Amino acid sequence: MHVVTGEEMSRIDRFTIEEIGLKDELLMENAGQAVAREVLTSIDQNDRIAVLIGVGNNGGDGFVIARVLKNKGYHVDVWVIPEKERIRGAAKYHMNVYQRTGYELKSYLLDKQSFGDQLPNYIVIIDSLLGTGMSGPLRTPYKEIVQQVNQTNALTISVDLPSGLPADGNMMFTEAIKATKTVTLQCPKVGAFTYPSENYYGELSIVDIGIPEIAIETVSNSRKLWLTKDVKSTFPKRESNSHKGTYGRGLIIGGALTMTGAPVLSAKACHRSGAGLVTVAVPDVIHHIVASQVTEATFLPCSSEDGEFAKTVSLEGLLQKQRFTSIAIGPGYGRNEEGKKLIVEAVEQYPNPLIIDADGLYHLKGSLESLKKRQAVTVLTPHSGEMANLTGRTVQEIEQHRFSVAKDFAVEHGVYLVLKGPFTILTTPKGDQFVNATGNPALAKGGSGDVLTGMILAFIMQHSHIQEAISNAIFLHGKVADTLIESQFSACGVIASDIVNAIPHVLKEFI
Repeated sequence: MHVVTGEEMSRIDRFTIEEIGLKDELLMENAGQAVAREVLTSIDQNDRIAVLIGVGNNGGDGFVIARVLKNKGYHVDVWVIPEKERIRGAAKYHMNVYQRTGYELKSYLLDKQSFGDQLPNYIVIIDSLLGTGMSGPLRTPYKEIVQQVNQTNALTISVDLPSGLPADGNMMFTEAIKATKTVTLQCPKVGAFTYPSENYYGELSIVDIGIPEIAIETVSNSRKLWLTKDVKSTFPKRESNSHKGTYGRGLIIGGALTMTGAPVLSAKACHRSGAGLVTVAVPDVIHHIVASQVTEATFLPCSSEDGEFAKTVSLEGLLQKQRFTSIAIGPGYGRNEEGKKLIVEAVEQYPNPLIIDADGLYHLKGSLESLKKRQAVTVLTPHSGEMANLTGRTVQEIEQHRFSVAKDFAVEHGVYLVLKGPFTILTTPKGDQFVNATGNPALAKGGSGDVLTGMILAFIMQHSHIQEAISNAIFLHGKVADTLIESQFSACGVIASDIVNAIPHVLKEFI
């Protein structure tokens, strides 16, 4: 499923109308009918409903929604906010259809007092005010109306996106509808996956309005939402005649005296996610601690200095012990300067897929040019703070421009970039982006990222397609957290070990 900007959605609409030949009025009818069906799942027959109509296509959708609901016997008032003369095109067509059906309109401009008096009495408010065409801050009277709506206790349903929000989510806004539910048309918008915009969407549902796939593919083919069906269609099957070598030999390099748990979590997650063989390279001073927690792994104890990897540890020395399918480096690694050498060697010398996480990213900052020279797959998994360190930008800038920052970095450095956080974004070296919608605040705990690193390592060794492997790891990492809070835990009570232990139960749904 494609994720689009407001401008891309406008181009998709134009292509559908001008190149394919579907009428604007038909698309608006489809949109209104689809939203109405979704609205019907949330309302009762006796609810008093207000539909708030703006000047553009979003308002036109509202006329269709109101007509469908009134045809089914619901008590619906339609409030037209602008002058009726400003409503044009397909929206005017559907306004006329609504009136010819015998239904009345209420004018906000002619009866502001009545609007203000009645608004608190509605059980349901349907927001068809502005849609994706809005730019800049809200102006009168929309600003005041949005404030009034947010002060009610109504079930508020926004059409396409809450009025007042920028479709792309990277602009500042002053006021917006705080929706209980948002019904998005055809393609979710970028703003639904960025903060603070996402906080205004409420429950998000997406409805098909009949736009042909070719119109979407022609305009926007680089940003997609990765869904359950995508995981199920791409997850590899385990053959009955396979053996441990079939599913990869992974090496995890990490751990320090002050962070013994990180490599444990990564190794356990890697095993639980189906890896055939896992070896863990750790400073010798913590070997006995880590080995006692991960009985299934083999170990490469390394020389240490101040509880972290010593400068004498080399990638060549580690690789002499065994050939590995892929390497993950960084969980609990530590930030002593001596450890940087091994990170640089991994980037410059390792010829197979390499995953760099946590403190590995910290040491990587001064060696970004080396990434561009790598011929093999490189996966970086920063959260916003680590991304800020890599790019020299502030965390606020990263959060406001997550999609563009991730794309620019991944393309420039030739890496698969996993920008972690709510709605983690995977960006490929070609700039294609895959958005994840699983997960919840249960993952806001130390160790969750170490678990994801282990899962990515395991999946890369089992999948034949790198993007699918990483996307599936991200999806299932979040899915495990969702399953835990649905079944037995509160979000605040989940720890990273719970995620590891629940991986097999969730994987069972997909294998």
